[in-house]
Amino acid sequence: MTAPRTPKVSYGGDYNPEQWPEPVWDEDHRLFTRAGIDTLTVGVFSWSLTQPAENTYDFAILDRILDRAAAEGRRVCLATGTAALPPWLAKKYPDVNRTDFEGRRHRYGQRHNFCPSSPAYRRLSTQMAGRIAERYARHPALLAWHINNEYGGLCYCELCADAFREWLREKYATLDALNDAWCTTFWSHRYTDWTEIEPPNALTEHWRGPDHTAFQGTTLDYFRFTTDALLGCFLAEKEVIRAQDPDAPVTTNFMGMFRPLDYHRWAPHLDFASWDSYPPLDAPPTWPSLAHDLMRGLKDGAPFWLMEQTPSTTACREVNPLRRPGELRLATFQAVAHGADAALYFQMRASRGACEKYHGAVIGHAGRDDTRVFREVAEIGRELELLGDASLGARTPARTALVFDWDSWWALEISDGPSRLVRYQDTVHAYYRAAREAGADVDVIPQTADLAPYDVVIAPALHMIKGDLAARLEAAAGRGATVLSTFLSGRVDEHDRAFLTDVPGPLAPLMGIRVDEWDSRARDFVQPVRMGELTSDARLVFEIVLPRGAEPVGTYGADFYAGTPAVTRNKYGKGEGWYVATALDQPGVNEVVRRILTRHDLIGPYADQPAVETATRVAPDGTALLFLLNHAPEPARLTAHATATDLLTDKRVEQGDPLTLDPLGTAILRIQQSGINRSAAHVRPAHRTSGRSSC
Repeated sequence: MTAPRTPKVSYGGDYNPEQWPEPVWDEDHRLFTRAGIDTLTVGVFSWSLTQPAENTYDFAILDRILDRAAAEGRRVCLATGTAALPPWLAKKYPDVNRTDFEGRRHRYGQRHNFCPSSPAYRRLSTQMAGRIAERYARHPALLAWHINNEYGGLCYCELCADAFREWLREKYATLDALNDAWCTTFWSHRYTDWTEIEPPNALTEHWRGPDHTAFQGTTLDYFRFTTDALLGCFLAEKEVIRAQDPDAPVTTNFMGMFRPLDYHRWAPHLDFASWDSYPPLDAPPTWPSLAHDLMRGLKDGAPFWLMEQTPSTTACREVNPLRRPGELRLATFQAVAHGADAALYFQMRASRGACEKYHGAVIGHAGRDDTRVFREVAEIGRELELLGDASLGARTPARTALVFDWDSWWALEISDGPSRLVRYQDTVHAYYRAAREAGADVDVIPQTADLAPYDVVIAPALHMIKGDLAARLEAAAGRGATVLSTFLSGRVDEHDRAFLTDVPGPLAPLMGIRVDEWDSRARDFVQPVRMGELTSDARLVFEIVLPRGAEPVGTYGADFYAGTPAVTRNKYGKGEGWYVATALDQPGVNEVVRRILTRHDLIGPYADQPAVETATRVAPDGTALLFLLNHAPEPARLTAHATATDLLTDKRVEQGDPLTLDPLGTAILRIQQSGINRSAAHVRPAHRTSGRSSC
């Protein structure tokens, strides 16, 4: 099952009319019509409303919400409401309240506050989901099911301890296997009974917080267990929904690059991926685009939904800057460019009280339709009507892949040494950014993905090598692909045990190198790396490379290892293996990545425009759409690389003509067949009034 079938990009967002008197609903729907809103997410936090006591259900308000949406011709993404406990449940069944990392059993409060191992939570949440599905499965407004909300958080109670032990029994079968995996001969930790195993927290294996653990294998498995425990809650609700409704697709909203949960383990169980985009305040445009591509990659390149973004400002940070005029439009079309078939907001009307009353909304407290934010939302709605179904179901014809791996992320950042200053996201983003700014479309894939469609495979900080990945990377290079990896890659196996071989472990033959030593330094220490005429500032970790067939591309410029390789290239079959042994600055990363992309003719036509983001989608009928997004506050002056029509203005541009993007402007070019480049012709089959462009 795939994402909902709709006639255009779904547009709307989270709507909580239960927070206001019903006469306000009339005004809401009038404004929704003006803004082109066609899709509402409802019921996300409605559990205490629809079930005020254990044996009492009251769907009167939810009935009216859905009936009104249907009467207005709007569709609903209906949530099960199980992300926040009702007070009575926490009072009657205290085991539903989480125990935190410090060992404290919490009392009632906040949200995302349930223990995933609690029998009471599992029983009552699935009953709630089942009741909602039974009542609304055939409702004319229903478009999709939205289970829970932004799953996350860990629990360390006795129920979770018992569940963890059972999870370990299923994984390892014997204590001998577990003791071997966790290296328990270290510090006299050898277990002789399953009941001796404790969850790794501040009272057991950890000190100075969740990332400092004496036994990385134990903590790594607890992260995996938590992912599976929360997934079990999702699957229980999905099962009871499916019993009532075999047709409407089911999702839950992810949070992009969210460390606590391995979304690759969830992906097979979602009918379509969806996520909430709230990028860091100082993030470059490639940060949200990386998250978009990660979400698209969860379902083998299938379109996803942007389930939430703010129309103006957030409220949860110390400082909450306002989106400038045009930024919302740019962010919305960026999501569509990277594979979104829905663009939804949080929230439709501002909450009157509590912690999100100052969070941005399409409609403010005064309910006005003449605010700048509302006008921008309405203009985007008008343009999505113009776009129609042109991008629906379209896929990205990427020939460049970036490997993103939660296990490597966890293992790297809970490791004692070589450096706690290395951050997985930052390392991965640097290489993704270089590829995207060079104009390459990028698929963000798991370690298990098929590598056959790709000419370039980028695997930064691939700390953990699992299964047959090394052999498949060698096979990719053997047929002509280029594989790039970096420092701290190939260090450990799936249990976080060091490989008993030369670094970078199973990657060493492909990379043609050996690493015996590595130097870790403070953040302000800089080591120059020379690559031809470019000198890059390198930081944090400096692996000392001994070539074993590889040729130097860049060399260190100081210390006793001055003149030794920092960047290497190794011929392997018809392809190459590149290794970057240190954390280069962004210009250095750009240099390496552009050399690799040039080898495969993957530099984009606008790669000399650093503020212009490009993304390609190919529709099911073969039509190629090129998205051009100008992230600069000045116009971008381009030369059209192909004959095309801008779907937002209906203006035609001939190859070689001048093409200007307004500040923060967007163009969506439908390219004539003869103008489709080699990249756009290769699409993986499914398997498994703000700135406009002027031509």
